[in-house]
Amino acid sequence: MAGILAGTSLGRVSSSLWPVSGDADGIRDLLAEWDAADDPRPLVIETSGSTGRPKRVLLSRDAMRASADATHARLGGPGRWELNLPPTYVAGVQVLYRTLHAGDSDRRYLSLVPTQLVRVLRSADRVAEVGRFDAVLVGGGPLRPAVRSEAERRGIRVVQTYGMSETCGGCVYDGVPLDGVEVRIVDDEVLVRGPMLFDGYEGEPDRNAAAFRDGWLVTNDLGHWGEDGRLRIDGRADDVIISGGVKVPAQAVARMIHEEVASPGVEVVGVPDPEWGERVVVVVAAMDPISLEHVRDLVEPRAWAPRQLVVVPEIPVLANGKPDREAMKKLALDA
Repeated sequence: MAGILAGTSLGRVSSSLWPVSGDADGIRDLLAEWDAADDPRPLVIETSGSTGRPKRVLLSRDAMRASADATHARLGGPGRWELNLPPTYVAGVQVLYRTLHAGDSDRRYLSLVPTQLVRVLRSADRVAEVGRFDAVLVGGGPLRPAVRSEAERRGIRVVQTYGMSETCGGCVYDGVPLDGVEVRIVDDEVLVRGPMLFDGYEGEPDRNAAAFRDGWLVTNDLGHWGEDGRLRIDGRADDVIISGGVKVPAQAVARMIHEEVASPGVEVVGVPDPEWGERVVVVVAAMDPISLEHVRDLVEPRAWAPRQLVVVPEIPVLANGKPDREAMKKLALDA
């Protein structure tokens, strides 16, 4: 499975847990020592900054254990996890930590981001290999229904996860909170609490105060409960673009376009504009010729329609596989 996420390095380098850094083997050894210690201080996870300024997230051993135990309970038991994510981000750290708790289990699990799953589906050999896992967790961003359907049709057991560094990674699987996790929606915003919540941001008291509301983590994600009682994530509160006085939900617009355009990736961002305040820009990894007029016709209401199209070979991504929104904004401004 090596190579699904280009740029992941498993070479031996100096490793640490404060913040988590280094290679997979070194981090795994340190996690084993940390887990066995009498009273270890929290891990420090540096976030990617995909939704703003990077943060240093403090994760206690109790929180990590609660997350790992709830994950294995939901999936049917402990298992060995294969690493295909950077080992310094929360998803990669969890792969290493859960494996420490798996013992000699015969079950096998894999975690991917949506971009990786799309790449897997391009290769019959990779599909066969991934199909041998007992479950494939897919998180870190929106998963298109068409991609999931194709993966499941070809024998991959997909579990879509929702979570963040502040919740020790995924805390809601296929729209259902893990055991011990509570979710509520207030004014369309998703709030979470449970035993896997972080201890705060290192050295940022103001940010810590803003992160909680009466004991609930303010996720800054927008969502709703579906008719089936499952959580649906509609996008980020900070992904709303104000263009000409109209609130444009970037993720919803991207979904509309992606459903109709043959493309491995579609993203929508906002950039400063002298006339509109913010200009709605769609970035498309196009497989066929595409025009702005065609893209605009796919969006309803019309006031949400993009005013700029940027065509790229591939959607820019961060080291953890998430879309690099700042890079896309720069592409739009430089076009």
